[in-house]
Amino acid sequence: MKVLVIGGGGREHALAWKLAASPKVQCVYVAPGNGGTALDPRLENVPISEPLELAEFAQRESVALTVVGPEAPLAAGVVDLFRARELRIFGPTRAAAQLESSKAFCKAFMQRHGIPTARWASFGDAAAAHAYVAQQGAPIVVKADGLAAGKGVVVAMSLPQAHAAIDAMLDGSALGVHHNDGGARVVIEEFLEGEEASFIAMVDGEHLLPLATSQDHKRLRDDDEGPNTGGMGAYSPAPVITPNLHARVMQEIMRPTVAGMKRDGIVFTGFLYAGLMIDAQGNPKTLEFNARLGDPEAQPILMRLKSDLFDALMHATDGTLDQVELQWDPHIALGVVMAAAGYPEAPRKGATISGIPAASDDLMVFHAGTARDGERLSVSGGRVLCVTALGSTVRRAQQRAYEGVDHIRFEGAQHRRDIGHRAVRR
Repeated sequence: MKVLVIGGGGREHALAWKLAASPKVQCVYVAPGNGGTALDPRLENVPISEPLELAEFAQRESVALTVVGPEAPLAAGVVDLFRARELRIFGPTRAAAQLESSKAFCKAFMQRHGIPTARWASFGDAAAAHAYVAQQGAPIVVKADGLAAGKGVVVAMSLPQAHAAIDAMLDGSALGVHHNDGGARVVIEEFLEGEEASFIAMVDGEHLLPLATSQDHKRLRDDDEGPNTGGMGAYSPAPVITPNLHARVMQEIMRPTVAGMKRDGIVFTGFLYAGLMIDAQGNPKTLEFNARLGDPEAQPILMRLKSDLFDALMHATDGTLDQVELQWDPHIALGVVMAAAGYPEAPRKGATISGIPAASDDLMVFHAGTARDGERLSVSGGRVLCVTALGSTVRRAQQRAYEGVDHIRFEGAQHRRDIGHRAVRR
């Protein structure tokens, strides 16, 4: 069968790589793909990204299954378009994707359905937002209401920082935020302390199939310092998610979300990603929802998946996820993101990349912001590579990943040296 993966980042490289391993898959198209997917003979890049063109391509090539990677095509309604043409696609509709594309929609939904989350307020007026922050004090969290590629969140530790974030997010241009139809808005939340974790499940509208847990590192620099990014690395499983906590997250957050969407008349299908904050007493609260597989969480999660991903996705699009049980490699997987100079504010593109180690049973380099021009591989985006390794312990996976990182060269490369530090200390 032929499969189409929509997107061109590290998550899409990992999805395509895993789907190509299925004996039932003849060819995996990646639209538009990247330099890494161009190098894999089992994958074929397709230089299109507009939803209508994608649907026409899927029809023309008799694609059996399409999987949507990033948030932008979901928010643009690519799933609605494919379904209208009776094409099989895994992902949420435009209405369901509002869980991610609108922070205000998401917070109101959680409040309405009793899903634990931080106190919040939403503002389109800068003066009202500034007054609210002055009243609440710092630390406080300021979020852009629209899509911002994981960078539209400022954890303000001081009032001047919070006020600056409000101005940046409401001026209509900063941070590359794609504002929703109502115009620029910010969501302001109470600051939650604890340990973050990523909890992702496949959803067929009714049934949930949890994936392996993971934890990513949002801050640019070691010791969780510097600006928020789309993610500088991740590992799986996340030790903070104990079996008891796993059951609580399913009962208090994941199942009520799927049921609540259905009650609201918006059936959710696709990857449902809950970003969690676990407090010192072990209580989970929902920081946000994403309506797709996480990146860089996808890379270590899919490195550990032993089951056939194509089979699972076919069940997901048939509404029979209750018939699937996923098998996981007991090893720890850990991925380190290598980012471009100037990331996240102004990544510099064009640098030549060299030294990428060959794939092996315990090491895979997933491409994100790379482009291939003949034999030359170059930087084409902010997050460039995710060097992902398996190990019998977190420390061994960490060591193996950094062995891979240390071989790779491109001008101005940035990466953290402490991915997995919380798990190592446990």
